[in-house]
Order: sequence, then structure tokens, then C-alpha cells
Amino acid sequence: MPPSALPDGDPAPATGELPAAALGDLRSTDLGIYVHVPFCTVRCGYCDFNTYTLTELGGPGASIGIDSYADAALRELDLARDVLGPEAPTVSTVFVGGGTPTMLRAGDLVKVLDGIRERFGLAPGAEVTTEANPDSVTRESLRELAEGGFTRVSVGMQSAVPHVLRTLERTHDPDNVERAVSAAKAEGLQVSVDLIYGTPGESLEDWRRSLEAAVALEPDHVSAYALVVEEGTKLAAQVRRGLVVPPEDDDEADKYELADEVLTGAGYGWYEVSNWARSEAARCRHNIAYWAGTNWWGVGPGAHSHVGGVRWWNVKHPSAYAARLASGQSPAQARESLTDEQRYDERVLLGTRLVEGLPVSDLRGSGRSAVAGLIADGLVDGTTVVRSGRLVLTRRGRLLADTVVHRLLAA
Repeated sequence: MPPSALPDGDPAPATGELPAAALGDLRSTDLGIYVHVPFCTVRCGYCDFNTYTLTELGGPGASIGIDSYADAALRELDLARDVLGPEAPTVSTVFVGGGTPTMLRAGDLVKVLDGIRERFGLAPGAEVTTEANPDSVTRESLRELAEGGFTRVSVGMQSAVPHVLRTLERTHDPDNVERAVSAAKAEGLQVSVDLIYGTPGESLEDWRRSLEAAVALEPDHVSAYALVVEEGTKLAAQVRRGLVVPPEDDDEADKYELADEVLTGAGYGWYEVSNWARSEAARCRHNIAYWAGTNWWGVGPGAHSHVGGVRWWNVKHPSAYAARLASGQSPAQARESLTDEQRYDERVLLGTRLVEGLPVSDLRGSGRSAVAGLIADGLVDGTTVVRSGRLVLTRRGRLLADTVVHRLLAA
């Protein structure tokens, strides 16, 4: 599948209408809103997200660009309100991702948040996050976001080592990470920093330096993801031509273990395989909702949504997205209704990644039969299984999470 490609799925109605069964328990479940901002100043060589530079879109005069994006997003929110109807709950979490959301003016991000508030309402204590490039925020823009209702900012640090950032084609000034984090904290925002490990040419000491730099910032939350070489990206082409050495599993395993050691030692507790937080209150509730399989509406080009077992995805290109909304049509390209088997598989896949683990009672027969072997192999904490009946991964199990899931789902 080419980068950022969307699956085929079934035709999605132009009205965006959902089956009645999908809306049946809407009132009793949480609702999140994801907003995808598809703009970047440059395309990083490793990235396969649905993003576009202004040059790729035709410059400032493009049919949809930075200046007109908020209005297009509001039109999709109008559609969401009409489709979900009066039974829609107030929104519990909002996450603005990308791309680089903070390429938009802070006032436009607040405008979109106001649109969510006006159409659905925000639950008391709602979590509202935006991702940010360290070079694309100022103390003033962060103040405007905080005053407009944002509660959290996720800063794309990736690394503290200049040669690693160059390999990743990240253009930010490493010194600006500290400035962005300090400014966000000063405005009362919770802060997460995002890291990537396994970049070609990154040594274990380089990675330690990045971890220690992240900890020194004293953020509320840290995400650390292994670099994946995605087909169709510039990095994949470099690997294929032998210009860059691909990440090695053993190296990434060593770096994951180091991340867990350093972060745990600094007072961060893992709550999902790639995420650590200072406290339960600092965990990203929006992402937890994804892993728990609750409902969310994805706004923006290429954004995915899930409501009541129906999953759909929008057309990818910003111009096509804007054109559909301007003509009164849903931007959904296609959708699928998840079968009971798919929902079970996803429950196992996602539930095992969380620190709370998966109730053994949720497993079907073959899955339950696999638990003893997983304990014997040191992949699952046997004491937790006995005491609470929940399957929780050990550190080794987190390294081999895909293997654990495969064994639990094997027929």
C-alpha cells in the first residue's frame, strides 16, 4: 500500500448518514474529536502521514490552504452534528494533529475548538491537545491557545542530537524545544514531548542524550516511538539504494529498554507500550479512547472516524476534501462495518498494550490457553494474572507485543 493510502472499503453515502445501529449507544459512550491539519513547511524523509507543503498545494492561492482550512473544518463539524443528531454526547477529548497544526494561526485553532464547543459542547475537564513543532509556537501563540480552551500541547522533539535530526530531516532548532516547553508550562498547559528512536546513525549514547534532555525539560508526558521505514517515503528509497542503513530490531530493543529505564527512573510510569506519564492525570485521554475502542469523529483530509462499530475515512487531498464540503457532501471516501471477529481482534490487539492489561475473561478459549505459555516465556506478568485476572505485559512482553497478540489470536 503506498504511503498514506486509504483502504478500499464500501461506498460511503454522500450525506454521511450512519446506520441506526451505530448510533444506538451514542449517548452512553464518550465522544472524541480528532482534527487533522495536513500542512507542513517541509516533508520529512521518514514521514508517510497525509501531509502537504504549500508548494505541493499550489501556493497561497490554492483552493484550500492555511487561511481557509478552519472554515472547511467547521463545515465538516456541521455535518458531524447533523449525522450524530441530538443523542451525541458532549465532547470529552479533542486532539489536533498533523502535519504541523501550529502552522495555522492560534486564532484559527481556537476557532475550530469554538466550533466543536458550539455544536457539541465540551465536557467538564475536557482534554484539548494540539501537536506543535518547536519552531512554530511562541509565548503569545501558546497564551492564545490556553485562553481559547486548549489544555495540552505535544511538542515534536524527536531527538536532541543534531545529526539525528538532520537524518530525520527535522528542521527545528533543538534549543527551541526548551523554549517551547517552558512557554507552554508558563501558560498553564500540560506538556508532552515526542521522541523517535532507531534513526540510522543514532548510537545508544545519542539516544541516552535525547532521553536525558527530554527528562530535563520535566514534561508531564513522554512518547517514544521506534522509527519505521514506510514504503514510498524518501527514507525507504535511501535504504533501498544502500545510502542509509535500516533500523535493526536488536538496536531498537536496546533503545526501548533504555527508554523505559531512564523514564521510570525519572518518575514516569508506562501506561501504553510507547507512552509514559508522570501521573494518571497526565496520561493522554484522547489516545486511551482510541485504544479502548470508543467513538471519535475525525475532521480533515484523510482523517479516520469510528462510531458504533462503523469506521470511515475522508478523501486524502485537501482540495477534494474542501470541494466535497462546499457542495454539501460528506468528505468520506469509504467505510466499513466491523464484524464481531474484527472487534474482538482489535480489543485484544489494543488492550494488551495498556498497563491495565486485558481481562483474561475477555479472551476466547484458544487465547486463554495461550496465557500459561506467555507467563512461562516471561512475556506476561503471572502475578497480575493470578491476583487480578488481567493480562499485563512485562517489559520483555512489551518488546514482543506483536508476538503476544499473535499467540493470543492464534486459532
